[in-house]
Amino acid sequence: MDGKHMQIGEVAVRTELSLRTIRHYEETGLVIPSARTQGGFRLYTESDVARLMVIRRMKPLGFTLEQMRDLLDATDRLDADDDLGADEREALLERVRGYERAAVEQVEKLRVQLSRAEDFAATLRRRLETPEPPCTGAQAL
Repeated sequence: MDGKHMQIGEVAVRTELSLRTIRHYEETGLVIPSARTQGGFRLYTESDVARLMVIRRMKPLGFTLEQMRDLLDATDRLDADDDLGADEREALLERVRGYERAAVEQVEKLRVQLSRAEDFAATLRRRLETPEPPCTGAQAL
């Protein structure tokens, strides 16, 4: 095997995705291995790894598989079609901008959730550092 292709195990390590997850994304058509060995083993390229990284970044932001597919389609077309008309190119860029705006909104929501979680952990830590007389219910926190 040449240096341009890697097997699914190496891809899993590089993307921090499980083999099962990578296979699932293949089954749903989000990522298709670029080649296969004579024995049928999947072979991936750097481009395939980049696609998986996009998917991996979208997943915790709550994007659906269909949204992932749509974004990948738009970026694939922008990357591959040098003959795009100005209107089509602008429409594709607007789709990508929409996903960027949605990602920014989700990141902000996650920041709020993280801040609340950190406050809660700090409350528990303070409670453990300075034990007070026993009380009941939520007052204990």
